[in-house]
Amino acid sequence: MSFFADFNNLLMGLGVAFQPYNLLIACIGLILGIIVGVLPGLGGANGVAILIPVVVVMPATTGVILLSSIYWGALYGGSITSILFNIPGEPWSVAVTFDGYPMAKSGKAGKALVLSFISHGIGAIVGVFILTFLAPIIASIALRFGPAEIFSVMMLTFSAFVGLGGKSPVKTVAAILFGFALAAVGMDIVSGSLRITFETTFLMGGFNFIVAVIGLFGLGEIFLTVEEGLKVEGLVARVGMKDVIEGVKEVGRYIKTALMGAVIGCWMGVTPGGATPASFMSYGFAKESAKNKDEFGKGASNGIIAPESAAHGAGTSATLPMITLGIPGSPTMAVIMGGLMIFGLTPGPMLFKEHADFVWGLIASCWVGNIIGFFLVLIFAPLFAAVLKVRFAILMPAIIYVCAIGAYAVNNRMIDVWYMMIFGVLGYLFKKLDYPIAPMVLALVLGNMAEQAMRQALIMGQGNPLIFFRPPIALPIMIVALTIFFWPVISEWKKKLLSKK
Repeated sequence: MSFFADFNNLLMGLGVAFQPYNLLIACIGLILGIIVGVLPGLGGANGVAILIPVVVVMPATTGVILLSSIYWGALYGGSITSILFNIPGEPWSVAVTFDGYPMAKSGKAGKALVLSFISHGIGAIVGVFILTFLAPIIASIALRFGPAEIFSVMMLTFSAFVGLGGKSPVKTVAAILFGFALAAVGMDIVSGSLRITFETTFLMGGFNFIVAVIGLFGLGEIFLTVEEGLKVEGLVARVGMKDVIEGVKEVGRYIKTALMGAVIGCWMGVTPGGATPASFMSYGFAKESAKNKDEFGKGASNGIIAPESAAHGAGTSATLPMITLGIPGSPTMAVIMGGLMIFGLTPGPMLFKEHADFVWGLIASCWVGNIIGFFLVLIFAPLFAAVLKVRFAILMPAIIYVCAIGAYAVNNRMIDVWYMMIFGVLGYLFKKLDYPIAPMVLALVLGNMAEQAMRQALIMGQGNPLIFFRPPIALPIMIVALTIFFWPVISEWKKKLLSKK
């Protein structure tokens, strides 16, 4: 597909995104998303999951614009509390606390916020640019995918968490296997027989991943916060024109760092590794390559720019594998993918052919939402930060109440509220034991799809596992997937080899 065809499709999508009703919904979603990002414990995935029952009554394009706008807002909003309160509103905002809060404490809170927002904007532009012009190409290639190729891509997805996720590979594999076990509960997708139901009717339908996400991300974080005891001692910030000018100059000075962060973020979003490891990875690269290493941890500008541009680049580019291959690039994208399925839209290459107006409307809303979100946080940052002045004793019960409503509304069953509580305890235990939750969520979402692709491929290959290595598509993807999967072992072996020399 040519550049001009893509540009014309983008203009068509902008026409959809700029419809007054869709524009209003995008603004509402951004405001809600920023608040979600500001509130510790709620999280982008949870905020999106809670509102899925609401979007059912909307047109498909409008509903998905609302869900994605919440995500863009959460990406921006998570940095506000990290910088002003040293409380990460989102997991991907942890890295910015290393230099954002020290800069704010030194009396430059406004400048720190501006640096963060501009860096987010750069990450968003790079991510959306890649999404706009690579999505049609990847979708056209994906039309040639069979079950073996689909399974190889899923293998690459989970291998990225094992080899590039930054957590213990053993714990990551354990989390993925646990997610697959949860996905297997219910009815066998091929034979129709019941599995792991323990002869109870409640488990026949399996676990709804939205309920799981609400519990794992929302309640799990809240339980930890209650245990640790949250004390909000924030700094006052006024973003003036002087801060904006200083921020623009600093970003210009470290533009290579910003672009490097955006590229790392986009790679981790497409792979997918996620915004959290992307922000830490970018921070590490920036620190290693910086001339001002001693300033890191004390309020270094490039210590803010690097993780923030990476986080937003990863968050935005995570849309790419979701709409082209049907594989979510992040837990939040997994929830948004569930929203697509509610409207009868199956993410994947056929989406471009069958629902072009929807796809390009979604891509255009990424441009519109991120631009509007940038100006919203720039103008109203102190106002959004004031949400944290609500007493902890009032705020957290309110969040739990909203989570319970969201879980119940999925299937209108009280049992889902109990499942939410169980997943909340599970999320708490995972966090305490330092097990990654994101790989488990993706395994829960993709478990049935991966199993179906694997079984169909083996049937086509008459049981020969070499079908997963058939050229020209499955072979290179599977080789890359296995290389990444065993990368921790390979790197350890290389270190031992070099130490002997």
